[in-house]
Amino acid sequence: MADEEYEKILFQFHSNVLDEETIETMWAVVIDKEKGLYKLDNIPFYAPNVAADDIVYAEFDEDQERLTYRHTVEASGNSTVQVLILDSNAVTNEVREVFDLLGCSSEKCGEKYFVIDVPHSLDYAAVQNKLTELQNAGILDYAEPCLSKKHGSE
Repeated sequence: MADEEYEKILFQFHSNVLDEETIETMWAVVIDKEKGLYKLDNIPFYAPNVAADDIVYAEFDEDQERLTYRHTVEASGNSTVQVLILDSNAVTNEVREVFDLLGCSSEKCGEKYFVIDVPHSLDYAAVQNKLTELQNAGILDYAEPCLSKKHGSE
């Protein structure tokens, strides 16, 4: 079996977290280069409305001089949650472990910020209950920049 081919894709958007126009690059597996189809292989740190495993359309942008996201072709059904640690005594990796045990993967960006990938197959209610519990305890705050239809109805 041949190794998968990867490309970096540029995403341009207004970040509500950073409150500014932002760019983010993510790795994606090449599905069909001629058709511009790629499957995201990262959890987005800031880009809204996309999640890990989404199939996206991207094309080379002359101004950016790189492969650039245009739209999502097929949503994976996964959800992305952004988490900011508020409690200075909380250890980010220990908080991440709580969500790992619930079946979510995560990626850390800095000491107090990480993103969670909630797989389509997972019941989001348990994850959301834990997020709300930790938020009410003053440990973290969170946002749901990409909540799948399935997870949004749970």
